[in-house]
Amino acid sequence: MDATTSGTPTVQYHNIPDQPITAIVAAPVSAFLRQVRHCFGDSTPGEFPLAANPSIVLHATCSFFRQPANFAPDYELSISELAALDMCQRRAIFKPMTDEERQSLKHRCGGSWKLVLRFLLAGEACCRREKSQAIAGPGHSIAVTSSGAVYSFGSNSSGQLGHGNTEEDWRPQQIRSLQGIRIIQAAAGAGRTMLISDAGRVYAFGKDSFGEAEYGVQGTKLVTTPQPVESLKDIFVVQAAIGNFFTAVLSREGRVYTFSWGKDSKLGHKTEPNDVEPQPLLGALENIPVVQIAAGYCYLLCLACQPSGMSVYSVGCGLGGKLGHGSRTDEKYPRLIEQFQLLNLQPMVVAAGAWHAAVVGRDGRVCTWGWGRYGCLGHGNEECESVPKVVEALSDVKAVHVATGDYTTFVVSDDGDVYSFGCGESASLGHNTAGEGQGNRHANVLSPELVMSLKQVNERVVQISLTNSIYWNAHTFALTESGKLYAFGAGDKGQLGIELANNQTERGNPERVDIDLN
Repeated sequence: MDATTSGTPTVQYHNIPDQPITAIVAAPVSAFLRQVRHCFGDSTPGEFPLAANPSIVLHATCSFFRQPANFAPDYELSISELAALDMCQRRAIFKPMTDEERQSLKHRCGGSWKLVLRFLLAGEACCRREKSQAIAGPGHSIAVTSSGAVYSFGSNSSGQLGHGNTEEDWRPQQIRSLQGIRIIQAAAGAGRTMLISDAGRVYAFGKDSFGEAEYGVQGTKLVTTPQPVESLKDIFVVQAAIGNFFTAVLSREGRVYTFSWGKDSKLGHKTEPNDVEPQPLLGALENIPVVQIAAGYCYLLCLACQPSGMSVYSVGCGLGGKLGHGSRTDEKYPRLIEQFQLLNLQPMVVAAGAWHAAVVGRDGRVCTWGWGRYGCLGHGNEECESVPKVVEALSDVKAVHVATGDYTTFVVSDDGDVYSFGCGESASLGHNTAGEGQGNRHANVLSPELVMSLKQVNERVVQISLTNSIYWNAHTFALTESGKLYAFGAGDKGQLGIELANNQTERGNPERVDIDLN
């Protein structure tokens, strides 16, 4: 029985010709007469097929529940793209960007807001951007609270503490001249400090020269209070890294710039060694966004974010195999470390020690490579590795953070446990199981060992920072989830933030520093 014989009226189908979605939205469908509602502000009302575009569905939903959508309908974006854009707009470095800058970043990241979001989140995760942090520099230390206040203590021969003088001080003191400026990231080198504000400005103090040897050498001028770096005023900076003979900064668009050590294209540009003007890093990374930079002794590592996944590039001095390419030759321009593809490992955090490097993968595996002296690679020996190699002794640990120094490595697991290995000089590894003044706190450790002294603080550790310089005795900071800061290792210049007795130069057990970073 058909519809005609049954008496049921025939359903009339309307053939809608192919036309732009804007035309469909603008023109009401006459066959359906409904009450018209405004979907956004004072825009022209009209009927629309809800299934035509997810963006329209979202606006219809907002209209139905009498809540504004707060942004104009986008006829091109899917629901997932809209959600990603909305989450991007909540990120601190994305908010002040103009529409043109946002579109440029989107194009640079691969043409998707989801890729932009991944880029932004990756940068926040590996650099603790917008969160509290502690930096164990060569002889002096910097602590940044979650609200952006900055404390400094330790050696101050070049004014690197930023207090307007050159007096050494073990007591953490807030840098008062920065009041009203929120700092989100810090970097410390021998005799100098750099701070990054939430507005992308860079403030520097201490030695003014970046092209000379690190140890005991003064610059031509000392800056004892934070001063904006005028040569970077047109670059929105989100991270700085200080290496030997050079400094690098990372822009919010993921571009890398370096100061000095560009002679003979050692770091991707041709300048004189004492050039303090920022030069863009040329080569493979010119059109690939970078989320993190890490500087070691005359080399630079860059964690890049591509549509195909995360990758690591290296450039500079290749001694000890620390560039990760299977050789010890220098690289004048950034070169992709291909070994991670062979290991099927997605790098998420990168650390550059003086002569060795480390990476944490998305799956929690840890890879190390470079000069393995004192066991700093964690492979149970002191052999060099010229390509990244998985630390098998950590196979049962899911790592989330790694820190490297002068032949020393720390790994933080997802449950807040800390493992360390490498050079035990200055008691900076934290393995002081027999108590202060006794035991094996100076012993080298060839394979990862759980730092029991940090386990005993009964708090989840979220960050480790240790001295990354071959010229200074090392000290180490452990930052807990609640914002407590613990210090151990060398303290001869007051860099621990703890008062030592007259005959003491170090602390083997972690001791609480009198700062609340939350």
